[in-house]
Amino acid sequence: MSEFPGERRQFSRAKIDLPVEIHQGGSVWHQRLIDISVAGISTDQPDVWDAQYNEPFTLIIDAGRYGALELHAYLQHVEAQRLGFAVQHVDRNNVEPLRSLLSEHVSDPVALEADIEKLDRQE
Repeated sequence: MSEFPGERRQFSRAKIDLPVEIHQGGSVWHQRLIDISVAGISTDQPDVWDAQYNEPFTLIIDAGRYGALELHAYLQHVEAQRLGFAVQHVDRNNVEPLRSLLSEHVSDPVALEADIEKLDRQE
């Protein structure tokens, strides 16, 4: 069950604490990942957050042995000291590392594979 009322998540999420850089234009914020799915990411909120909400972001997640994941996203919400991003694009170089990372942290591997299939259909 979600900690945030009204959330309607369609993809399996994994709570993972990893470093993430949020890039927009010439700005970079160094944050922490809260959770991740194939379609969304939550991070903690920077103390100074002066981003352009309607412009895209690039999120670079330090995924340890899986390398750096680069995901392109738009900000969906800011609440309870966290940022919620909708992933707009996962390029082919990032799909397998994302799958491997998530597979270690989700409880339902069948649901994860269904999520990956949905992602493949979006490309």
